[in-house]
Amino acid sequence: MSALVHTVEDSPTRPGAVALRLGDEWFTVCALSVLTPGRGVAALLPDGRQAAVFLDRAGHPYAIDNRDPFTGAQVLSRGLLGARDGRPFVASPLLKQRFDLTTGRCLDDDSVSVQVYVPRIAGR
Repeated sequence: MSALVHTVEDSPTRPGAVALRLGDEWFTVCALSVLTPGRGVAALLPDGRQAAVFLDRAGHPYAIDNRDPFTGAQVLSRGLLGARDGRPFVASPLLKQRFDLTTGRCLDDDSVSVQVYVPRIAGR
């Protein structure tokens, strides 16, 4: 099950804090301990949007918009992680479209994409 997390009080420079780049600034979304490899969480951003934040089994963080563009539902954080040609993706839990976690491009419909956020884990 995916959880909606709000920003934590940790500084983005504190080891283990996961932050997303929003414009020219970093926004801390959660502690690394909140993320389970292979699963996602939804993080509430300052402007009210949600980001789906993932940690793959190798420990690499990814973040994309949580809104499924095909249904409008905030569900991508609940999707299943996989890889195609070595590139990580998440499959929407609703209609199963796959979104590349590094580019946001829909692997099943080239005309659709989601926003990608640059994540970092402080102390790495």
